[in-house]
Amino acid sequence: MTRLLALKAGSGQMVQMDTSKSGFVGSQVELRCVFINSNPPVKISQVTWQKLLNGTKQNVAIANPALGVSVLPPFKERVSFKHAAVRHRTPSLEDTTIVFSNLQLSDEAAYICEYTTFPAGNRENMVNLTVYARPMTRMTLTTPTIVARAQKRKMTVATCVSANGKPPSVIKWDTRLKGEATYQETRNQNGTVTVRSNYVVIPSRETHKQKLTCIVTYRNEKITDSVVLNVQYEPEVQIEGFDGNWYLNRQNVQLTCRADANPPVTIYQWKLLNGSLPSNVEIKNNTLFFKGPVTYDLAGTYVCDATNGIGTRTGIVDVNITETPVRSHDDTTHVPQEQHNAGVAIGGAVGGVALLGLAAILLFIFLRRRQRTFKGDYSTKKHVFGNGYSKAGGLPTHPPIPKNLQYPDDSDEEKKPAQIGTTGGFEAGDRDFDAESDLKRPYFTVDEGESRDYDERTLAFQYEPESEIADDMISQTDGSVISKKEWYV
Repeated sequence: MTRLLALKAGSGQMVQMDTSKSGFVGSQVELRCVFINSNPPVKISQVTWQKLLNGTKQNVAIANPALGVSVLPPFKERVSFKHAAVRHRTPSLEDTTIVFSNLQLSDEAAYICEYTTFPAGNRENMVNLTVYARPMTRMTLTTPTIVARAQKRKMTVATCVSANGKPPSVIKWDTRLKGEATYQETRNQNGTVTVRSNYVVIPSRETHKQKLTCIVTYRNEKITDSVVLNVQYEPEVQIEGFDGNWYLNRQNVQLTCRADANPPVTIYQWKLLNGSLPSNVEIKNNTLFFKGPVTYDLAGTYVCDATNGIGTRTGIVDVNITETPVRSHDDTTHVPQEQHNAGVAIGGAVGGVALLGLAAILLFIFLRRRQRTFKGDYSTKKHVFGNGYSKAGGLPTHPPIPKNLQYPDDSDEEKKPAQIGTTGGFEAGDRDFDAESDLKRPYFTVDEGESRDYDERTLAFQYEPESEIADDMISQTDGSVISKKEWYV
């Protein structure tokens, strides 16, 4: 961005410069200064560059048409005028831009470009120079060898440093480790800042070979550095080989001592608690080979001690011997699957039988209800009993009773119908038959061809109470009865 200073005073001259400039330590930067002359032009007598720091001015370079160019210490080796015309015997001083080489932190200041003219007087402008210092970033392990101790104490495993930066850097960590970071800033005398961050973690077997990355952000730049932790730890021991199915006369059994350790295990030692190792055992490296068939002598608690450069750890396994084989894990999972399939099939069959039984029960109940509510004639042979009702046709309904009955006036006797006035009514004398002989006859059929003419009214005239109906008869809802025997014939 360019800032213009126009000093008119009736003339319109101005000194043109940038508002600010910046550069890194050791780099090169130009400070532009251009004089815009008026018309008619004024005479430039001299151009002076000055450093303004804390209110104090210090000459840097001077260009004079008569005396030539002069650069003052301590800038003499690092500051020069950009255009050669300024250094000519008859110099051109309209553009007096200077160049800073090998920029230093001490060069940071405000710089004034002042023009001395005749007869207009002095004209000047100013630029602010900022000097940045790129930090030196490094990441190191606190110690080449990190040892995991049983006390599980925290320790610094890595350090990330961004030194002598201006402005200061920002440090972050990227890792899967469950640790914590500490930060410290130190301001140096030259105006730079050193940032230090330590990563603290509890060393363990889990932290071994974990990647730890330091991310340094400086202005718009990101600088990353990574290390892989080398953690040494005692052996983690486990005994393999006993599957819970060591039975008598089984062949080729063995126990192996597995150990996860850094550095690797150098010594394996086997022993049997409360006794000595069986006579038929052979030790090779970290494995016990049991020769011959399995016997009860092999039972016991086996111990394996594994030792590396950090320490010794122990693995234990209890071996028991059974008389016969036990199901392996595969068998116990496979057999129930077959049993499950068989159970599904049996369950389906039982369910089908149950459904059929239920359907049969419902059908039986339905038929029973139809039997008890039967009102028709199944064309069975009608039997007429001696008391005057049919066997198949059933007991006809009683003559309808009129809704309004006539009772004699002033009668204390049991009230009886004086007259039945419906179409179903009749008088006892309408039909002549021998009631006594008819009652004594067990039964006879209409088809027997007897000469009497029986109708519904005659058959329903006399009957015994329902309680005297034969056991094989079924009373219907319409008052008739049907013989069980003939119903099912």
